[in-house]
Amino acid sequence: MVELTPAQLDAVFHALGDPTRRRMLAALAEGERSVGELAAPFDISLAAASKHVKALENAGLIRREVRGRTHMCRLQPGPLASAHEWLSFYERFWTARLDVLEQLLRQEDARKSTTRKGTKR
Repeated sequence: MVELTPAQLDAVFHALGDPTRRRMLAALAEGERSVGELAAPFDISLAAASKHVKALENAGLIRREVRGRTHMCRLQPGPLASAHEWLSFYERFWTARLDVLEQLLRQEDARKSTTRKGTKR
C-alpha cells in the first residue's frame, strides 16, 4: 500500500468526488483506455475529458502514456488502497459505536420486558 501525504489524500478524494471520474476509473479497472475511449460514454469534449484525466493523474490514480498521438491511461490502484484504509478507520469507529448502541438498546428492552412481566399479575 502507498502511504499518502494529506495533500495527496485530498487530491484522491477530490478526484473521486466527481461521478465522471469515478466512471472513468471503473472503465480503467477493466483495462487501459485512450482518453477518447474514456470520453466516449459521456457527452463531453476531448478537452473536458482531458481535464478529468488530469485530475485523476494528479491524484496518482492513473498513469498516462503518450503513444504517437494517442494518450493511453492505466489505473494505478495504490492511492485507492490508502483512501480505503483511511475510510476503514471511520468504518471501525462507527461500527464500534453502533455496537455499543445496540447493546444499550437490548439492555433497555430487557429491562422493559422484565418490568412489564413484574407488573402483570
